[in-house]
Amino acid sequence: MRGIYLVTDRGLCRNRPLPEIILQAVQGGAAYVQLREKDLPTRAFVEEARAIKKILEPYRVPVIINDRIDVALACGADGVHIGQEDMPYSTARKLMGKNAIIGLSVETWEDVEAAQRLDVDYIGVSPVFATPTKTDTKEPWGLEGLKKIKSFSRHPIVAIGGINEINARAVVEAGADCLAVVSAICAADNPAGAAVSLKKIIESALKKINI
Repeated sequence: MRGIYLVTDRGLCRNRPLPEIILQAVQGGAAYVQLREKDLPTRAFVEEARAIKKILEPYRVPVIINDRIDVALACGADGVHIGQEDMPYSTARKLMGKNAIIGLSVETWEDVEAAQRLDVDYIGVSPVFATPTKTDTKEPWGLEGLKKIKSFSRHPIVAIGGINEINARAVVEAGADCLAVVSAICAADNPAGAAVSLKKIIESALKKINI
Protein backbone atom coordinates (compact mmCIF):
# COMPACT_ATOMS: atom_id res chain seq x y z
CA MET A 1 0.00 0.00 0.00
CA ARG A 2 1.24 3.42 -0.96
CA GLY A 3 -0.13 6.93 -1.18
CA ILE A 4 -3.10 8.89 0.11
CA TYR A 5 -5.74 7.09 2.13
CA LEU A 6 -8.81 9.34 2.39
CA VAL A 7 -10.98 8.89 5.48
CA THR A 8 -14.30 10.66 5.09
CA ASP A 9 -15.98 13.00 7.54
CA ARG A 10 -19.10 14.68 6.20
CA GLY A 11 -19.02 17.13 9.09
CA LEU A 12 -15.82 18.64 7.70
CA CYS A 13 -17.04 18.98 4.11
CA ARG A 14 -18.51 22.48 4.67
CA ASN A 15 -21.98 21.50 3.45
CA ARG A 16 -20.59 20.18 0.17
CA PRO A 17 -21.82 16.77 -1.08
CA LEU A 18 -19.59 13.98 0.23
CA PRO A 19 -19.48 12.11 -3.13
CA GLU A 20 -18.22 15.30 -4.77
CA ILE A 21 -15.40 15.64 -2.23
CA ILE A 22 -14.44 11.99 -2.65
CA LEU A 23 -14.41 12.19 -6.44
CA GLN A 24 -12.23 15.30 -6.38
CA ALA A 25 -9.82 13.63 -3.96
CA VAL A 26 -9.50 10.56 -6.17
CA GLN A 27 -9.03 12.68 -9.28
CA GLY A 28 -6.27 14.44 -7.37
CA GLY A 29 -4.55 11.17 -6.55
CA ALA A 30 -6.12 9.53 -3.49
CA ALA A 31 -5.41 5.80 -3.71
CA TYR A 32 -7.87 4.48 -1.10
CA VAL A 33 -11.17 5.72 0.30
CA GLN A 34 -12.48 4.75 3.71
CA LEU A 35 -16.11 5.63 4.40
CA ARG A 36 -16.52 6.53 8.05
CA GLU A 37 -20.11 7.20 9.12
CA LYS A 38 -20.64 7.09 12.87
CA ASP A 39 -24.13 8.58 12.84
CA LEU A 40 -25.71 7.49 9.56
CA PRO A 41 -28.52 4.89 9.75
CA THR A 42 -27.62 1.51 8.26
CA ARG A 43 -29.84 1.76 5.19
CA ALA A 44 -28.56 5.22 4.31
CA PHE A 45 -24.96 4.08 4.86
CA VAL A 46 -25.42 1.12 2.51
CA GLU A 47 -27.01 3.30 -0.17
CA GLU A 48 -24.24 5.86 0.12
CA ALA A 49 -21.53 3.20 -0.04
CA ARG A 50 -23.05 1.61 -3.14
CA ALA A 51 -23.28 4.96 -4.88
CA ILE A 52 -19.69 5.90 -4.07
CA LYS A 53 -18.40 2.48 -5.07
CA LYS A 54 -20.06 2.94 -8.46
CA ILE A 55 -18.57 6.42 -8.87
CA LEU A 56 -15.07 5.12 -8.12
CA GLU A 57 -15.20 1.97 -10.25
CA PRO A 58 -13.58 3.67 -13.31
CA TYR A 59 -10.69 4.78 -11.10
CA ARG A 60 -10.14 1.33 -9.55
CA VAL A 61 -9.84 2.90 -6.10
CA PRO A 62 -10.74 0.49 -3.27
CA VAL A 63 -13.67 1.44 -1.06
CA ILE A 64 -13.11 0.46 2.57
CA ILE A 65 -15.81 0.67 5.24
CA ASN A 66 -14.97 1.79 8.76
CA ASP A 67 -16.18 -0.61 11.49
CA ARG A 68 -19.36 -1.80 9.79
CA ILE A 69 -18.81 -5.24 8.29
CA ASP A 70 -22.54 -5.58 7.64
CA VAL A 71 -22.44 -2.46 5.46
CA ALA A 72 -19.28 -3.65 3.71
CA LEU A 73 -20.93 -6.96 2.81
CA ALA A 74 -24.17 -5.31 1.73
CA CYS A 75 -22.51 -2.87 -0.65
CA GLY A 76 -19.76 -5.15 -1.93
CA ALA A 77 -16.97 -3.01 -0.53
CA ASP A 78 -13.35 -3.91 -1.13
CA GLY A 79 -12.58 -4.07 2.55
CA VAL A 80 -13.11 -2.96 6.13
CA HIS A 81 -11.13 -1.14 8.76
CA ILE A 82 -11.60 -2.37 12.31
CA GLY A 83 -10.55 -1.04 15.68
CA GLN A 84 -9.56 -2.81 18.86
CA GLU A 85 -13.15 -2.76 20.15
CA ASP A 86 -14.72 -3.96 16.90
CA MET A 87 -15.30 -7.48 15.61
CA PRO A 88 -12.22 -9.70 16.01
CA TYR A 89 -10.00 -9.96 12.94
CA SER A 90 -10.50 -13.72 12.57
CA THR A 91 -14.27 -13.32 12.41
CA ALA A 92 -14.02 -10.37 10.06
CA ARG A 93 -11.80 -12.36 7.71
CA LYS A 94 -14.21 -15.29 7.65
CA LEU A 95 -17.08 -12.98 6.77
CA MET A 96 -15.24 -10.78 4.27
CA GLY A 97 -13.26 -13.50 2.51
CA LYS A 98 -9.59 -13.99 1.75
CA ASN A 99 -9.39 -11.27 -0.91
CA ALA A 100 -10.84 -8.43 1.15
CA ILE A 101 -8.65 -5.63 2.45
CA ILE A 102 -8.74 -5.64 6.25
CA GLY A 103 -6.94 -3.00 8.26
CA LEU A 104 -6.57 -2.86 12.02
CA SER A 105 -6.00 0.17 14.26
CA VAL A 106 -3.14 -0.07 16.75
CA GLU A 107 -3.18 2.37 19.66
CA THR A 108 -0.79 0.71 22.12
CA TRP A 109 2.43 -1.27 21.82
CA GLU A 110 0.49 -4.36 22.94
CA ASP A 111 -1.78 -3.83 19.92
CA VAL A 112 1.26 -3.71 17.63
CA GLU A 113 2.66 -6.94 19.05
CA ALA A 114 -0.70 -8.71 18.79
CA ALA A 115 -1.08 -7.61 15.16
CA GLN A 116 2.12 -9.48 14.26
CA ARG A 117 0.19 -12.73 14.64
CA LEU A 118 -2.59 -11.58 12.31
CA ASP A 119 -2.66 -11.56 8.53
CA VAL A 120 -4.13 -8.08 8.32
CA ASP A 121 -3.41 -6.14 5.14
CA TYR A 122 -2.18 -3.11 7.05
CA ILE A 123 -2.09 -1.60 10.51
CA GLY A 124 -3.48 1.86 11.13
CA VAL A 125 -1.15 3.70 13.50
CA SER A 126 -3.55 5.92 15.41
CA PRO A 127 -3.13 8.74 16.14
CA VAL A 128 0.28 9.96 15.03
CA PHE A 129 -0.52 13.48 16.19
CA ALA A 130 -3.36 14.79 18.34
CA THR A 131 -6.45 15.56 16.25
CA PRO A 132 -10.05 16.61 16.92
CA THR A 133 -11.33 14.04 14.39
CA LYS A 134 -10.22 11.14 16.62
CA THR A 135 -11.17 11.84 20.23
CA ASP A 136 -11.51 8.27 21.51
CA THR A 137 -7.88 7.22 21.07
CA LYS A 138 -4.84 6.81 23.31
CA GLU A 139 -1.84 9.14 23.49
CA PRO A 140 -0.36 10.17 20.11
CA TRP A 141 2.47 7.98 18.83
CA GLY A 142 4.51 10.84 17.44
CA LEU A 143 7.24 10.36 14.85
CA GLU A 144 9.46 8.37 17.21
CA GLY A 145 6.63 5.96 17.96
CA LEU A 146 6.00 5.54 14.26
CA LYS A 147 9.68 4.77 13.65
CA LYS A 148 9.60 2.14 16.40
CA ILE A 149 6.57 0.45 14.89
CA LYS A 150 8.12 0.50 11.41
CA SER A 151 11.24 -1.24 12.66
CA PHE A 152 9.17 -3.94 14.36
CA SER A 153 6.04 -4.60 12.31
CA ARG A 154 5.80 -6.86 9.29
CA HIS A 155 2.72 -5.04 8.03
CA PRO A 156 2.31 -1.98 5.81
CA ILE A 157 1.63 1.11 7.90
CA VAL A 158 -1.21 3.56 7.37
CA ALA A 159 -0.59 6.59 9.57
CA ILE A 160 -3.53 8.69 10.72
CA GLY A 161 -4.11 11.61 13.02
CA GLY A 162 -3.32 15.27 12.42
CA ILE A 163 -1.52 14.68 9.12
CA ASN A 164 -1.34 17.55 6.63
CA GLU A 165 0.95 19.12 4.03
CA ILE A 166 3.19 20.57 6.74
CA ASN A 167 4.10 17.27 8.43
CA ALA A 168 3.39 14.73 5.67
CA ARG A 169 7.02 14.40 4.56
CA ALA A 170 8.22 13.72 8.09
CA VAL A 171 5.54 11.06 8.60
CA VAL A 172 6.55 9.22 5.43
CA GLU A 173 10.23 9.45 6.34
CA ALA A 174 9.37 8.02 9.77
CA GLY A 175 7.97 4.90 8.15
CA ALA A 176 4.40 5.41 6.93
CA ASP A 177 3.49 3.63 3.71
CA CYS A 178 0.15 5.45 3.43
CA LEU A 179 -1.02 8.74 4.86
CA ALA A 180 -4.60 8.69 6.05
CA VAL A 181 -6.02 12.19 5.93
CA VAL A 182 -9.39 13.60 6.91
CA SER A 183 -9.61 17.37 7.30
CA ALA A 184 -6.59 17.99 5.03
CA ILE A 185 -8.82 17.01 2.11
CA CYS A 186 -12.44 17.06 3.34
CA ALA A 187 -12.15 20.63 4.62
CA ALA A 188 -9.87 21.93 1.88
CA ASP A 189 -11.03 24.74 -0.41
CA ASN A 190 -9.86 22.58 -3.30
CA PRO A 191 -9.92 18.86 -2.37
CA ALA A 192 -8.39 17.80 -5.68
CA GLY A 193 -5.57 20.31 -5.33
CA ALA A 194 -4.95 19.23 -1.74
CA ALA A 195 -4.68 15.61 -2.89
CA VAL A 196 -2.28 16.56 -5.69
CA SER A 197 -0.03 18.40 -3.23
CA LEU A 198 -0.03 15.54 -0.72
CA LYS A 199 0.71 12.98 -3.43
CA LYS A 200 3.71 14.97 -4.59
CA ILE A 201 5.04 15.19 -1.04
CA ILE A 202 4.59 11.44 -0.51
CA GLU A 203 6.29 10.53 -3.79
CA SER A 204 9.18 12.91 -3.09
CA ALA A 205 9.68 11.51 0.41
CA LEU A 206 9.57 7.90 -0.79
CA LYS A 207 12.10 8.71 -3.49
CA LYS A 208 14.40 10.25 -0.89
CA ILE A 209 14.35 7.07 1.20
CA ASN A 210 14.64 4.92 -1.94
CA ILE A 211 11.31 3.08 -1.75
